[in-house]
Amino acid sequence: MSASVFDPITIGALTLPGRVWVSPMCQYSCRPSEPGYVTDWHLVHLMSFAVGGAPLIFTEATAVKGKGRISPWDAGLWQNLQISAWHRIIEHVHELGSKMGVQLSHAGRKGSVFAPFHEESGSVPRETGGWTTVGPSAAPFGSYAPPRRLSVEKIAEIVQAFVAAAHRAVLAGFDVVEIHAAHGYLLAQFLSPLVNDRDDEYGGSDAGRARMLFEVTEAVRKILPARIPLLVRVSATDWSEQAPGGVEGDLARTIEVAKGLQERGADLVDVSTGGNLPSPKILVGPGYQVRFAEAIRREISIPVSTVGMITTPGQAQEILAAGRADVVMLARAALADPHWWHRAAHQLGHELAWPPQYSRILDRHVYAAGSDLGA
Repeated sequence: MSASVFDPITIGALTLPGRVWVSPMCQYSCRPSEPGYVTDWHLVHLMSFAVGGAPLIFTEATAVKGKGRISPWDAGLWQNLQISAWHRIIEHVHELGSKMGVQLSHAGRKGSVFAPFHEESGSVPRETGGWTTVGPSAAPFGSYAPPRRLSVEKIAEIVQAFVAAAHRAVLAGFDVVEIHAAHGYLLAQFLSPLVNDRDDEYGGSDAGRARMLFEVTEAVRKILPARIPLLVRVSATDWSEQAPGGVEGDLARTIEVAKGLQERGADLVDVSTGGNLPSPKILVGPGYQVRFAEAIRREISIPVSTVGMITTPGQAQEILAAGRADVVMLARAALADPHWWHRAAHQLGHELAWPPQYSRILDRHVYAAGSDLGA
């Protein structure tokens, strides 16, 4: 069934007035002296998309445990005191008519690293604010510090950490919750036969490797109000021929995971790729990940989103009209143009209201006369 950029879509019990959303993008802008607390930078960053007309805006990967962050500069929801800072941002976004989603995450073995724009790289030493990471095994990610293999008891604790963070997300006022099981972070590590070499109930087979993600999904869905949709982001492939069946084998396994997520209450599967290997050979090009979302969409009945080098309104429209995905996520394109939705509306012949403070932008006579908008 075809759709367009500005067609409404219902995810669970929530109806949104458009199908192009803002993807989670890490900002690495919390202060290490106030771990996990979002700042005015996050307010301005996320508000820019609301001003620009985005129907749904996701936070960056938001840690469910302090030692589950990617870096010491990451946002979190692992304690109640972090709720109010998020609530402030959500209220401002809601005033402009947009909805807010939170992406709950645990970095696993890819945690405790310097931010990408930091003068240093790699793992942060314990003496300067780092920590020992965890994973399904003790194998490190590339040159990062080795993680500690999680016991079954510690796995259960992390499942409950996702539940507690989801509860805080409800209290903060988020409209949507997404579980991050992609990009080589902890839940994706458990899913991957390239990373997870366990022989207990959390490994040894595709079903075992999916167990932790399924437990998180069931437990989070159970505590969320019916009005809040639950999304799960997955990586459809790690782009390695070393995996059983190669890229297509990865996709086949992800399709089965998507079916399991639907059975356990997920309302949308958010499809990306990569993350478990340090230097994969990725066939990059415009919309290079769409085919994975399309394949998964054919096998499940809940909506599917896609992301990755989708930049123009026409490109997004073609993907939706062809029924290759139900939703398009924007990342870099939204950073480059936070008003992407207003430009799309102009190009596609759709009426999209500007905030009243910007209403003079609609006055074509002002443009034609070259007048000073500040006059």
